[in-house]
Amino acid sequence: MASRLAALISKPQRWRVCRLAGTVRYRSTKQSVATGGSSQSDCTEDGLFTEEHLQLRSSLNKLIEKEINPYVDEWEEAKSFPAHEVFKKLGNAGFLGVNKPTEYGGLGLDFSYSMAAAEELGSINCGGIPMAVGVQSDMATPALSRFGSEELKRQFLEPSIKGDVVACLGVSEAGAGSDVASIKTTAVKKGGDYVINGSKMWITNGMQADWICLLVNTGQGPAHQNKSLICVPMDTKGVVRARKINKIGMWSSDTAELFFEDVRVPQKYLIGEEGMGFTYQMLQFQEERMLAIAATLLPLQKCIRETAKYTSERKAFGQPILNNQSVHFRLAELETEIELLRSLHYRCIAMFVQGHDVTKFASMGKLKAGRLAREVTDSCLQFWGGMGFTSEALISRFYRDFRLLSIGGGADEVMLSIICKYMNILPKVPMKKK
Repeated sequence: MASRLAALISKPQRWRVCRLAGTVRYRSTKQSVATGGSSQSDCTEDGLFTEEHLQLRSSLNKLIEKEINPYVDEWEEAKSFPAHEVFKKLGNAGFLGVNKPTEYGGLGLDFSYSMAAAEELGSINCGGIPMAVGVQSDMATPALSRFGSEELKRQFLEPSIKGDVVACLGVSEAGAGSDVASIKTTAVKKGGDYVINGSKMWITNGMQADWICLLVNTGQGPAHQNKSLICVPMDTKGVVRARKINKIGMWSSDTAELFFEDVRVPQKYLIGEEGMGFTYQMLQFQEERMLAIAATLLPLQKCIRETAKYTSERKAFGQPILNNQSVHFRLAELETEIELLRSLHYRCIAMFVQGHDVTKFASMGKLKAGRLAREVTDSCLQFWGGMGFTSEALISRFYRDFRLLSIGGGADEVMLSIICKYMNILPKVPMKKK
């Protein structure tokens, strides 16, 4: 199926680019068409996606509706989903390496196609599984794909794209979440190996993963220049999966605390150059944040759609709840905010594909997505009344799941600091006197 998809969407992109007020707007020269039962919103000629993007989304939607959504309730109840089984099905269809090189099993398409797939992952009826898939496709593997050696790509990237293995990303620690520069895990050279000691916290896929893209300190220099990314097989002696962490949301996605006790791996497992890990990880963060935005759009629209349906049927004081101006006006406001987020997100994707630095816009989008997710789920849950406070309603699951968006992948406050930095209004920290 992967080769068929690649052939289907391998035609040259048909873009006309026009510059208006310093921004880039994209217009497809071929009108987009509706595709099957896919749940994506309608795309006009002013949209980012072409017919080929929509075909990709339609194919993914069919897989989701057949292989994932029928089992989501069961996996949520079990607080875990069979990652190897699900990833293999996604890998066979080409969805774990949409923008990865064809020589390693990817589709070889540009990043906009990866974001089209990420947005369609939002049609899964929970937040945990899209997050787990995103770790595999857009968080643990971008640096490996860009900077890894041929041997590393064959050993770790190729099976990850094919869905033969499960990957995870090891950055956060108990004392270093959004403050990445403060991580304490070390990797010291001994002979031809690195010896790793330390711990990682809140690791998505950590209980099921076969390998981890691990950020460690490999030197004693400045915090932004002493870090490296290393591929570590999870069955290596000294890797300890200490516990599965219970969470208020994202139930079906396993989250682990990991320890590394004198873990030895060959120095050839280093991704790219030693000391460049912080920079590589910052690059990975941009893709992670855009993925998070993309996977949020459909669930938020589903919240509004399901709430409109419920309140049109549920009556109070002799009329449908939806008839109250405060209700239908509020849903209209929220729908408007979602479309504004979509526009910012699509602009960010277009700039990224052109090779521009999107740090500011990705941070803005991540900030807005996290805050809007809280606003939409809270407002909609309120209109469901007592039913919204039960686990039977999908809105309550989204309320739990998407609270993470303002914390994971860089907290709101970190996004604000990044934006302030690009605006040249972030106060400079005084240098300490020696």
